[in-house]
Formats: sequence, structure tokens, C-alpha cells
Amino acid sequence: MFDVSQAWTTIQRLGNSFITMLPRFILAVLLAWAFTFVGRLARRLVERGAAQRREQRTLQLALGRLVQAAIVVIGLLVAATAAFPTFTMGNLGGTLGVGGVAVGFAFKDIFQNFLAGILLLLTKPFNVGDQIIFKDFEGTVEDIQTRATYLKTYDGRRVVIPNSDLYMNAVTVNTAFPIRRVEHDVSIAIEDDVEQAKRSMMRVMNGVDGVLRDPAADVLVVGIGDSTVSLRARWWAESRVPDALIAQDRVLAAIKSQLQADGIHISGPADSSTIATAPVNATETEGTSSDGSG
Repeated sequence: MFDVSQAWTTIQRLGNSFITMLPRFILAVLLAWAFTFVGRLARRLVERGAAQRREQRTLQLALGRLVQAAIVVIGLLVAATAAFPTFTMGNLGGTLGVGGVAVGFAFKDIFQNFLAGILLLLTKPFNVGDQIIFKDFEGTVEDIQTRATYLKTYDGRRVVIPNSDLYMNAVTVNTAFPIRRVEHDVSIAIEDDVEQAKRSMMRVMNGVDGVLRDPAADVLVVGIGDSTVSLRARWWAESRVPDALIAQDRVLAAIKSQLQADGIHISGPADSSTIATAPVNATETEGTSSDGSG
């Protein structure tokens, strides 16, 4: 027969235990709420600073989320300790066990990209608006987020590049410096006057809009074949791709017309142009302006 008195005793014991633990649960809830509130407040303060410094907005937003998450996690641990006095970090490690390792492996790429994004935002190898080349992709940086960087190609497409790839591989920043050098090889017939060809090309480059006067342009002989002489025209232009390409178009069209007008024969296959990025400071500029070398 069912013993009602024993059941009632068990219910009373559970009720007494609940009443005894109730203040601890209330304290734990209050602590968790307080840490959550402090976390939100800290995040808002960091984001307010981000609004005042637009160039570091993404970094500060990410740091704000990290600060909030850290405060909330600490609050949950404190609340758990308040509710269960026997709770320790050792208990937490034992509870997580292999499951925590599995979660770590599952989110490995996410954590790696997040950390790489933070490092990119801190070290700033390039900024939003810079024109970069990464592997087969070239374009303008639209946004640097904590997971990936958004690149807009020159033909109007978007490339999403994981930050870990950008951080661990070589990236060419076309706009790291205000100006860069453009080169193009021109082959003329072996019987033509080389010095006259060089003077004609120099005259053209010095008169083209978009070619900088300092550092000075120059023309170098870079090869002699059985029937041709290779001349390399080098000039400086603004770093952004549209400016460099427009200057290149004007220079090459003018060189062709001028050489033909001077009776100099352009021969051999057309060589592709090379746009080289290089730093230019006052010392380098002064050193190249006198002899024309870049």
C-alpha cells in the first residue's frame, strides 16, 4: 500500500531544500543580470568611441563585442558559484570535456579568421579604399570585417576573402604610396638612331598630362637583338589604377605617333606594360631628379 506519510516527508524535504537554496538562486539571477547590464554598457561605450573615430570603427565594434562577451561569461561563472558554492573551474573543465575540444575544432576556422581580422585592423597593412592585389583578384577594399575582407573588382564584382588568407599570404597594395612607376618596353629597328629615339620618347613623356615631372621620366636601353634594340620607357604617375592607366594610354599613343613621325621603326612584338609600386620620399626624389633614374 502506498505510504502517504513517506511521500509527504520527501516533499517537505525538497521544499525545505528549495527554500534554503532560493536566496542563492535569486542572488545568482541578480548577479547574471548585473553583469549582462555592465557588458551592454561597456559595449555601448566602446561603440560610441567608434562613432567618433570612423577609420577604426570596425575594430572598435569588434572589441566592443569581445568586451561584452567576456563580461557576460565572467558574470555567468560568478552566478554559478553563488548558486552552487561547490562549483569550481575544475568542475567546468570536467563538464565540457571532449565536447569542448570538438566545439573548438568545429569553430577553428571562424576563430582563426576572427583573430586575423583583429590583427589586420590593428596592424593596418591596408585600409578601406586602398587598391590591392591578392592572388588572382585585384580591386578596391570595400570593407574589413572580423571574418572577411570585401573587395570590389574593377569590373564591378565583389570578392569575399577570408581574413586568415589575407594575413598569411602576400598582398600587393597599389595605393600604399601616393605615386608609382609605370614601365613599357619599345623595340626599334637596329639601324635606327637610338639617341634620337630616346630623345623623342622623353619629349613625349614630359609633355603628357598625368606624367609627373618629379621624379623625372627616363628611357633606358635594356636589350640588343639581331635586328632590334629594346628601349624601356619609365615614368611616374598617381598610384590609383585609373590614373596610372590613363597616363599609360596617353604616353604609349604619343610615343607611337612621335616615333613614326621621326621615321623610327617600331618592330617586334609589343611588350606588356609593368606598373611598379615603390615608396617615394624627399631623399629619393632628389636623387632621381638629377639623372632621371627611378
